[in-house]
Amino acid sequence: MEDEIKQLIIDCLQIEDVQIADIKSAEALFGEGLGLDSIDALELGIALQKKYNIKIDSEIEDIKQHFFSVRTIADFIGNKFGGQNDKR
Repeated sequence: MEDEIKQLIIDCLQIEDVQIADIKSAEALFGEGLGLDSIDALELGIALQKKYNIKIDSEIEDIKQHFFSVRTIADFIGNKFGGQNDKR
């Protein structure tokens, strides 16, 4: 699932010159990490909702923690499905 999320980030945010292998699963996506911003977060949230047919409530307090890294997003989605996520 982590590789799927990495590809989704690359595709939906149209990040050029970045491959799946360039994104570390535990690295911060925002600020010092991959350098994404709040607009990117909105676009990524919409793409994740469409791809995984989930509802992401931006009002919940810990949403920033869920969107910290690819790994935390994968865990968040896995929890939404009530199952284990597979960290391919």
